[in-house]
Amino acid sequence: MGNRIVDRFIKNLSAPKVGNQIAYDSEIPGFGVRMTSNGVISFVLNYRVNGRERRYTIGRYPELTATAARERAIQLRGDVRDGVDPLAAREEKREEATIADLADRYLAKHAEKNKRAGTIRNDREMLTGIIKPKLGHHAVSTITRADVEDLHASLKATPYRANRVLSLLSNMFTKAMEWNVCEQNPAKGVERFPEQKRQRWLTVEEIGRLDKALSAYSDQNAANAIRLLLLTGAREGEVLNAAWEQFDLARGTWTKPSENTKQKRAEYIPLSDSALAILKKMRKKQTTGAIFPGAAGEYRVTLRRPWVQVCKAAGLVTVEEYNGKRRMLKKYRPTLRLHDLRHTYASQLASSGVSLHILGKLLGHSQPSTTARYAHLSDEAQRSATNKFGSIFKSATAGK
Repeated sequence: MGNRIVDRFIKNLSAPKVGNQIAYDSEIPGFGVRMTSNGVISFVLNYRVNGRERRYTIGRYPELTATAARERAIQLRGDVRDGVDPLAAREEKREEATIADLADRYLAKHAEKNKRAGTIRNDREMLTGIIKPKLGHHAVSTITRADVEDLHASLKATPYRANRVLSLLSNMFTKAMEWNVCEQNPAKGVERFPEQKRQRWLTVEEIGRLDKALSAYSDQNAANAIRLLLLTGAREGEVLNAAWEQFDLARGTWTKPSENTKQKRAEYIPLSDSALAILKKMRKKQTTGAIFPGAAGEYRVTLRRPWVQVCKAAGLVTVEEYNGKRRMLKKYRPTLRLHDLRHTYASQLASSGVSLHILGKLLGHSQPSTTARYAHLSDEAQRSATNKFGSIFKSATAGK
């Protein structure tokens, strides 16, 4: 005859010299308390499924009280009567992929094979800094639309970032459905925050300040990369992954390979005299390989730190103060992104009268609608041209 397992009974138990021993409850069949030789106490439940004897560990004492363990044992016995094997269900849950597992698989099996280096870097930052800390330990199948909406809402202060995180989650769940990890995409249909199109580019005066800061910067390799971003309108990844064999300096052309471009197709663009001058000067020191080699690999990965320092020197930053351990510290944020150098190139050309058709070819746009964002600047150039006739007309009629 067993004993009723309660806290008082457990406190009077003595550890066996070796192994473990189990004392079973007098009221709940199969429910017992197990003590090992080193004094660890756990609650267990023995049961049969399909003729097999199974033992389920309910939890440890004293983290789990005897009363709570008894209630859990009764619940588990009910599950067994309904044909559920609690131990098999637990093992299946342990094997189920978590959001952290899905994030790692998404990077390795999809992003690293199909996305550009800069996009992969951004994805990894969002995964490690936002998604994994908030949702990483949850099983993929348990994530609901409400979970996604809560995460999105928590990033309301940075709407662009919030929407990019939401897009990344949606892409991850789409791949998870393809991999039979889940049956639905809880991020689909979640409303994005409104986004105002960024319309920031450098004025002529600011270009002069930036050039002066670049000339004084200690790392001229990084400075030249930034200069080429401005002089070609290329994307950061296209410039950083450039190799000498892509350039024909005699003809003044740059052939971007398909693996480096956003549209996944080769692009052939002419180079300005200013861009050629920089490349020819660099060519005297380098002849093969990456034009912008990195410290740890064949290619430089990012220009983020040089960009902040150059913008600081050019006065193109905002300053935020925050409390350090011993004194107030300052954080410098550039007033424009590296990608805004591409907008500067396009905007200055459009306002100078370059047609949107030619501009689209220089930028590597596959759709005219993409270049259309600069249409209002092209209108300004046309207005300036027609005003010239207005001046002619005024001169011709001044005699009256």
